[in-house]
Amino acid sequence: MEQFKGKVWVFGDNVDTDQIIPAERLVAANLDHLNDYIFEKVRPGFAQQVQKGDILVAGRNFGCGSSREHAPLSLIEAGFSCIIAESFARIFYRNSMNIGLLLVECKVDKPTEGCEAVVDPDHGKVVVDGKEYKFPEYPPFITELIREGGLMNLVKEGKI
Repeated sequence: MEQFKGKVWVFGDNVDTDQIIPAERLVAANLDHLNDYIFEKVRPGFAQQVQKGDILVAGRNFGCGSSREHAPLSLIEAGFSCIIAESFARIFYRNSMNIGLLLVECKVDKPTEGCEAVVDPDHGKVVVDGKEYKFPEYPPFITELIREGGLMNLVKEGKI
């Protein structure tokens, strides 16, 4: 799997799916533009600041709340290459991996927003603010999911 390198955006603990993408934005007319509304209630204007390849770093229980796939999908559409958090809500974790969004469970101590992060999934290494952190390697199936861009791509290619 490739390395990911990008600007860091910092969030705290218990970021729920309604903070990521407000429920009222999940109407048919908005589904192709979910990225326009990410974090709009907690950080107005945030969606316009995110660039392709940026990395979100958070605390515990990221993605708690609703089980809908719109939250990780909106993060991909916004340009995030991966999300690093101390822990993830389980259903958010599975939804994200199933659609090809890399999640890294790793505690990062006091990251500085705007600094650069490098994530090396093959070696279980994250570097944020010049500090190196380790995380466990992924099972082969998860590695393939991410490499292929999600579960649907694996199905389309007849790999499962």
